[in-house]
Amino acid sequence: MIELILKVVASYLVGSLIGGLIVGRLRGGVDIRTLGSGNAGGTNALRTQGKSFALWVMLIDIGKGIVATRVIASLPLPGIAVSGPDTLREWLPVLCGLAAIVGHCYPVWYGFRGGKGVATLIGVMCGLDPSLLLAVLVVWLLMVMLFGFVGLASIVAAASIVLFVAASGMQPQEPLLVFGVAVALLVAFTHRTNIARMRAGTEPRAKRLWLLGRGRQD
Repeated sequence: MIELILKVVASYLVGSLIGGLIVGRLRGGVDIRTLGSGNAGGTNALRTQGKSFALWVMLIDIGKGIVATRVIASLPLPGIAVSGPDTLREWLPVLCGLAAIVGHCYPVWYGFRGGKGVATLIGVMCGLDPSLLLAVLVVWLLMVMLFGFVGLASIVAAASIVLFVAASGMQPQEPLLVFGVAVALLVAFTHRTNIARMRAGTEPRAKRLWLLGRGRQD
């Protein structure tokens, strides 16, 4: 249990290293939370600072998820014996991944004001099972192409994790199903402002990907 707690806390702290704020500090002290949508994630970085800035932000935020699930979860801890049933071993990567996502959304280093968790979720899924990531990306892309809303696509894609795990029989199933439910709720909550803007008709669309929007003005 000590091992589990330490690794979850470490994953949260790593997740709290926000790519948008790190890159912003290196680029002259830019705080993207004061620009655009006020979010510290990759989408706002792209809209306000450009492609190069956003690329580094995404690499950092995705990398955190991979580090949490592949490195921290399996890292031997000096002076602490590896113990516990096999089921605990199955839960470790999932819990570390969730902790990293929560850290990204509510970073202790930055006053608990972070991003919406999608980029770190991508890294976590890559670390847990690349096939899960592929399935979710397909859903995300289809939603963007059909409706044009990145936020909506992210919410639906996150919700599709549970369906894919259940339908495919992916193992370990119970930890992954819990992961899917938790992620779906968290992503929906962090995108609540996007939902409000969609309902008000003020949410911008990804026009280059929105197939139904060709030839129309948004």
